[in-house]
Amino acid sequence: MKKKYAYNHPPIPFDFEQTIERFFVEEIPLFKFADKGSNLILKIKKSDMSTFKLITVIAKATGLEQRDIGYAGLKDKNATTIQYISIPKNYERELISNLTTEKIEILEKRYSKFSIKIGQLKGNKFAIVLHDVSMEASEQIKQVAKQMQEEGIPNYYGYQRFGEDSQSYKQGKEIALSGKKLKGAKEKLLVSAYQSHLYNGWLYSRINISKVVEKNSVADGAEILSYPRELVDVLKAQKQFFKLFIGDDMQSYPYGKSYPLQDFERGTNDFLAHKFSPTGLLCGSKAKRALSDAKHLEEEFDDTELYSLKGDRRYAWIWPEDLAFSYNEKEKKFRIQFYLPKGSYATTFLEEIGKKSLK
Repeated sequence: MKKKYAYNHPPIPFDFEQTIERFFVEEIPLFKFADKGSNLILKIKKSDMSTFKLITVIAKATGLEQRDIGYAGLKDKNATTIQYISIPKNYERELISNLTTEKIEILEKRYSKFSIKIGQLKGNKFAIVLHDVSMEASEQIKQVAKQMQEEGIPNYYGYQRFGEDSQSYKQGKEIALSGKKLKGAKEKLLVSAYQSHLYNGWLYSRINISKVVEKNSVADGAEILSYPRELVDVLKAQKQFFKLFIGDDMQSYPYGKSYPLQDFERGTNDFLAHKFSPTGLLCGSKAKRALSDAKHLEEEFDDTELYSLKGDRRYAWIWPEDLAFSYNEKEKKFRIQFYLPKGSYATTFLEEIGKKSLK
């Protein structure tokens, strides 16, 4: 799907390709491992291999069932990645003896009382090498990226979520609305893609509202949006770009409890301080819905017949951290490093900089 970009700078030209030589990701665990217990924790570096393939290889080497191998998040095949895997400690010898592929390197071994569960990570560090970057473009990227670190970016799902043809959400919708119980990880992934497609549509609409409010007078904005002038006046008074509505689910950032927005001053101050971020709906059987005006904006993107997944909420707005840059003028290569919270996509960050789809 097309994205509505939040920032107003002109497109910045660069060449992006997701390869093992140009795209690097490292998982940051949610907590430190105690270094004792019945589970072996492996810090693994892999290249040209998806997480699902990694699990398959480890299962074959150890004789374990795939369900007995723990991981926190999925990492792409076309990248060099570092992630944490857990297996029962008593299978350590089999793993070390039978793991022979050069695509996998065990960097560190620890132990824990608990196995790793999906979602148990703080975030990811990225390092990406962009090609064909002029000196002028390199300075523009630095300037915009620093602004985004301060002001934040929309937390769209990246193109990777939607399959090679970007249409997997259509299969997911069919499965979700069939009412049948999901079979295996593939069907769950397809329904999740449909969930994500609805969320992206909601975020697009909220970015569009925010841009209309930002670019126009109160009178013109009210006419374009068909909103009361009093509401547009309140929205325009908010200092941040992403406009908040009564009933928005404001969640403590980067994790924690939430509250429904009732006081614009409190919500705006929490948002500007990076303490809370509004969330969007991932519809499902137990998903928490927004309230009041925010619920009205959410309803178009809420499939109340999706029961096969529990549902959740996702930060609409995130703040990149730990920026670092290096530039090779002779080769016109620009390396950018940054950190994003879990579930966020590096390509979404780069697309906002370049103002183009990287698919």
